[in-house]
Amino acid sequence: MSDAERRFTRGLVEVRANDGNSDGGRRVGGYAAKFNRLSQNLGGFVERIDPGFFAKSEGDGWPDVMARYNHDDNRLLGTTEAGTLRLVVDGTGLDYVVDVPASREDVMELVARGDVHRSSFAFRTFSDDWGQTEDGFPLRTLLSGALVDVAPVNTPAYMDTSTGLRSLAERAGAELAEVRAAADAGDLARFLARPKTTTIDLAPGGQGDTHPSLVLRQRRAELNRRRTF
Repeated sequence: MSDAERRFTRGLVEVRANDGNSDGGRRVGGYAAKFNRLSQNLGGFVERIDPGFFAKSEGDGWPDVMARYNHDDNRLLGTTEAGTLRLVVDGTGLDYVVDVPASREDVMELVARGDVHRSSFAFRTFSDDWGQTEDGFPLRTLLSGALVDVAPVNTPAYMDTSTGLRSLAERAGAELAEVRAAADAGDLARFLARPKTTTIDLAPGGQGDTHPSLVLRQRRAELNRRRTF
C-alpha cells in the first residue's frame, strides 16, 4: 500500500438538512471527490478518478474512515465506525455527510457563513494507470485505492505528488530522481512511451497477474450483488 495522498474538490461543503438524528441538525457535507474530472496541474501531470476507485473501501464497509476538519487529528468530526459519518458513491463521485459534535460548533458556523467551502479527501492508491490527455499532457488515472478520511477545509495544503511520481518511475523503470527532475522541467511525457515494467497489485495480496480493468469489473459485480440483498 502506498503513502497517503490528499486531493481537493472543486465543490461546496454545505450545511445539510436535518434527517431526524439526535445531532440537533449539526450536519455538513459535500462531494469529497468527483469522478472523471481532470485535476489542476499537479506538477507536470493531471489526474482523474475512475468511478471504481472506492469500490474496495465501499465493499469492505468503509473501515476506519474519519471526517476531520483540515485533516487534523485534533479536530475529529465523525467516523464511519460510530455511524456519525456516512458515505455514498453515486454517478458524480463520493458524497459525505457528518454529524458535527457540539464541541465543533465553530465548524458549523464557518461552513454556514461560507468561510469554509472546500472539501478534501485522503487516500492510499492500490492501482493507477498513466496515459495522456487529448492535448498530450501526462495523465494519471486512479483506479483502485483505500479511503482514509474526508474533510471540510479552509486552506488547501500543498499537495505532495511524490507517490504519483514514484508510480510513474516504477512503470517506466526509471529512477525517482530522474522522474522528479523531468516533472520540474515539464517533460514527464517522455516516460509514457516506455513499456510498463511492473505490475501493480490492486490490494495487499491482490491479483498481481490480473488486468486491473478485469479485477475492477469483478469487484463492481460483487458490490452490486451485495447491494441486491
